[in-house]
Amino acid sequence: MLPPRSLKALKGRGAVTNVQGRYEVNVRETFDDGWLREEDEPRVWRTQVTEETAKSILTRNASPDIPFDLSLNPYRGCEHGCIYCFARPSHSYLGLSPGLDFESKLYAKINAPELLRSELCKPDYAVEPIALGVNTDAYQPVERELRITRRILEVLRECEHPVGLITKSSLIERDIDILAPMAEKRLAAASITLTTLDPKIARTLEPRAASPERRLRTIRTLTEAGIPVGVSIAPIIPFVTEPEIEKVMEAAFDAGAIQASYTVLRLPWEVNPLFQQWLEAHFPDRAQRVMNRVREMHGGKDYDASFDSRMTGQGLWADLIRQRVEKARQRFGMTGRGSRFRQLDCTRFRRPLVVPPVGAKAKRAEAMGQMSLF
Repeated sequence: MLPPRSLKALKGRGAVTNVQGRYEVNVRETFDDGWLREEDEPRVWRTQVTEETAKSILTRNASPDIPFDLSLNPYRGCEHGCIYCFARPSHSYLGLSPGLDFESKLYAKINAPELLRSELCKPDYAVEPIALGVNTDAYQPVERELRITRRILEVLRECEHPVGLITKSSLIERDIDILAPMAEKRLAAASITLTTLDPKIARTLEPRAASPERRLRTIRTLTEAGIPVGVSIAPIIPFVTEPEIEKVMEAAFDAGAIQASYTVLRLPWEVNPLFQQWLEAHFPDRAQRVMNRVREMHGGKDYDASFDSRMTGQGLWADLIRQRVEKARQRFGMTGRGSRFRQLDCTRFRRPLVVPPVGAKAKRAEAMGQMSLF
């Protein structure tokens, strides 16, 4: 029998393979009979964007370990290609792979701003801060042209609705003209994810996200514009990014971040094999050590989804990480997770005056020659 071929990374992509989703009926395995040549394999995965007309846009969260209850995601799938992304398994619901498909076959909710306006108009809508771009990045590369996130922010600005954003992209700087006046009224806050300061690690870990240096510059730019910025050190990967915890927090603090949060590596569903393939391709010398430590932080399993430990882990190593982060917070005077988000002002909210037609109503209005006011 021939030995298995070594896993090789694809340029500009985080996943090494296109693993099957957990809902697939048929299981397929690659078998090398010696005839397949390396150059015969497709090595280029081009990004495809499908416009989607969503039926709903706000997601309510009941998880006790997450500091927000309401979120909005303009996109499904994310071109940043972060190998550790907990949202990857959601592509299985679409009949697609959480691997390369997740970062190359994207869905854009083109009617998101209109749906949001319709939601905010409902008499029973109770205002609370909306977390924008939590599942997949609202500022991933396709946003540069589609501008769905910007249109959403325009609706929130009009209604004086509080919003918190989290991103790895410098594209958020484009919307400072909206975010800065909102921040002045305590209606906007941002968090920049900064996993590592090493550009080589970042290039494989988060291949199409902004470089660490560029993200630090984004923190500085937003801070200078008066927008409160936090840093999310997520995830902390033992023996890969874990040695940099204090350096990342210090660099973010020097750039202007006033809050710091973290999570340890989580490997739900298909993220587990994808991450282990990534380790084999990029860090074969320490792959076993990394996984041994991950299991130690999750009670001997690759992943434990319990609310009390899934974000921070358990055991000695998890406790050491918690202590390191807490001491660094005290040293730099940074607050903990979700503090800025909870301080956003919900008292200014005012409902939109006019709701544009949405979905079938919009099509009927267009057929009758009726023009939208927005």
